[in-house]
Amino acid sequence: MFSYTFQWKQAFARLPEMLDGARVTVEIALLSMAIGIVLAVLLTGCRLSGNRVLMAVSTTWVELARNTPALFQIYMAHFGVASFGIHFSPFVSLLIGITFNNAGYLSENFRGALKAIPDTQTRSARSLGMTPIQAFGYVVMPQMLRISFLPMTNQMVWAILMTSLGVTVGMNFDLYGVTQDLNALTFRTFELFALAAVIFYVITKIIQIGARLIASRLFRY
Repeated sequence: MFSYTFQWKQAFARLPEMLDGARVTVEIALLSMAIGIVLAVLLTGCRLSGNRVLMAVSTTWVELARNTPALFQIYMAHFGVASFGIHFSPFVSLLIGITFNNAGYLSENFRGALKAIPDTQTRSARSLGMTPIQAFGYVVMPQMLRISFLPMTNQMVWAILMTSLGVTVGMNFDLYGVTQDLNALTFRTFELFALAAVIFYVITKIIQIGARLIASRLFRY
């Protein structure tokens, strides 16, 4: 017989601590996306470069990022490299794991976006006297980012949710880690995790709505 008594006051009393954890969660996701986008652009360039070594490195990264669990990637960033004498804090390990995952997925998004841009765009830019780098930076990249902007939003949402895996490597000051610790102190499992789920939901909805507003302003034409 279910005899659990909900005590929401205890959970709401811990809301400030959970919001502090939510701030850390958003920081990790933003950092992982910023670094991931830079790495993804490099990976895309390597994959389209025609150089076999660079193509092999990029393809291996993308295959591992897309076809292994995010939990495995975070574990390897924490426990895997530790076996070689390299030790990262839980924060750094979580950041590395999520960034690795983001870069792999975003690279494929960018590659698909590039293929959607006609080669005539680059040739036209080159005919105007632009160098290959200028043609890519001024003509191709803006179009690539426009095409892949909304898929990037999905990856940002995924990055927010992936932070909950940090608890497996000892991360205890992000939203999920704080909730886990509070649960151990108060035993208000349902209330605390329900509250954490609501906070996760609100964060991801804000990101989605914000992305749509930004897209409507930036990509009107």
